Amino acid sequence: MDVVNEWLLFWGDRLWTWLVLPVVVLLGLYFTVRSGVVQFRLIPEMFRTLTDKTPRTTDGKPQSVSAFQAFTVSAASRVGVGNIAGVGTAIAIGGPGAVFWMWLMAFVGGASSFIESSLAQLFKVRDADGFRGGPAYYMQRGLNARWLGIWFAIILIICFPFAFSSLQANTIAATITATIGDDSPVWLPWVIGGVVATLTALVVFGGIRRIASVTQLLVPIMALAYLLLGLAVVALNIERLPEVFASIFTQAFGFNEVVGATLGYIVLTGVKRGMFSNEAGLGSAPNAGASAAVTHPVKQGLVQTLGVYFDTFLVCSITAFIILVSVPDLANAERGIDLTQGALVSSLGDWSSIALSIIIFLLAFSSILGNYYYGESNIEFINPRRGILTGYRIMVVLAVLAGSVVGADLVWNFADGVMGLMALTNLVAIALLSGLAFRLLKDYTEQRRAGRNPVFTRDRMPDVKGIEVWEDELSVTGPLDIVTKQHEAEKHRDHLHGAPRSE
Repeated sequence: MDVVNEWLLFWGDRLWTWLVLPVVVLLGLYFTVRSGVVQFRLIPEMFRTLTDKTPRTTDGKPQSVSAFQAFTVSAASRVGVGNIAGVGTAIAIGGPGAVFWMWLMAFVGGASSFIESSLAQLFKVRDADGFRGGPAYYMQRGLNARWLGIWFAIILIICFPFAFSSLQANTIAATITATIGDDSPVWLPWVIGGVVATLTALVVFGGIRRIASVTQLLVPIMALAYLLLGLAVVALNIERLPEVFASIFTQAFGFNEVVGATLGYIVLTGVKRGMFSNEAGLGSAPNAGASAAVTHPVKQGLVQTLGVYFDTFLVCSITAFIILVSVPDLANAERGIDLTQGALVSSLGDWSSIALSIIIFLLAFSSILGNYYYGESNIEFINPRRGILTGYRIMVVLAVLAGSVVGADLVWNFADGVMGLMALTNLVAIALLSGLAFRLLKDYTEQRRAGRNPVFTRDRMPDVKGIEVWEDELSVTGPLDIVTKQHEAEKHRDHLHGAPRSE
């Protein structure tokens, strides 16, 4: 087993280092330039569209999950133990300079996230719960390559709902066991696994609307709790904050003598860990982005870009500051979650270890839910039969239970390699389809300049085949919103002509 693990680690590292990372960076830069730096230029729009009113059906019900709920589903998957353990590892082996490259990768990757989620919205389809879509769907409908979509769907199903969810459950069990200490009974991981598996079943058998409702509650709570812990640590070590900021920027471009990291290794560590965390360009978040009911595909492109920033600039940065203000000497520092946990305890005391265990539970459990939904969307792409979906749900619950009691190293190394293949497949697809995303962006900005709430219908791109929804304004905005929109248009026209407004 050790030989297999070493082989997976060796080839997985080379796949990411020599193929995946260069493609991600180069395409991210290309999308940034072609879009006019959309990930910076439209930041105000990201917050505005996050709280957009959800279009409704003729009977007054939401057409699907809201823009904010789709954001929390994707954030649930993005924001996991990697934000704590992954950042700790990056700093331990790359020094403070790795944080700078994580930040830069999030900014560049924001453009890729915008492209993939806008395309997912364009080519989404209807199902019993509202909408679904993602890379597999735009590969079939945009590239006319169903075989490629099936290949992508299989990789994602193996990687996210099974491998990564079992690892999240493993982290929950390991953290609770470590918090209890040497007195913890041998059967405790089985009990923890049973509880987490039961909670998972209660949520996932309710479909995307129940998942969205749970993540809508969990994501803000866990982010706020972790933010408060981080602010408390920084406040107690406030005198070190200028030094920390200086080290992040100065050591990003030079040799770090403390951890023995060269410039190339610092860059590679920061970029790789950042991409693992925020998932920009990997093809995972578009599955959540496609589920939202919005009036224009670009709106979810912007919301999911905000999700990249939320993950890296907020949650990952909290971890970085907790470590860097509390652990001035990184020489021989522990890696992963132990480094973060040790930093918290050194500043706040033993009680913070229990608080971190609770936060890790929320992080990991919400990730299990987000990962599950990604798999569900792709299971339905391959075969929509309800019996297959039920079998998939049972297998996910069993994977969560098994993950709580087995070793994690082999699964991690296997999943990392598979995720590299998933990323390459998605990046090829969005590169080929990016022209459509740029046309969508142009249409959106033109409508905004005209003072409209942008609405997209497929007759605005009549040459594009494979678009199932977006039939007309009535179906896109909902019957009640059409009246409101017409009233706003009349007021806008009267205002332009100087006519008095009627109330």
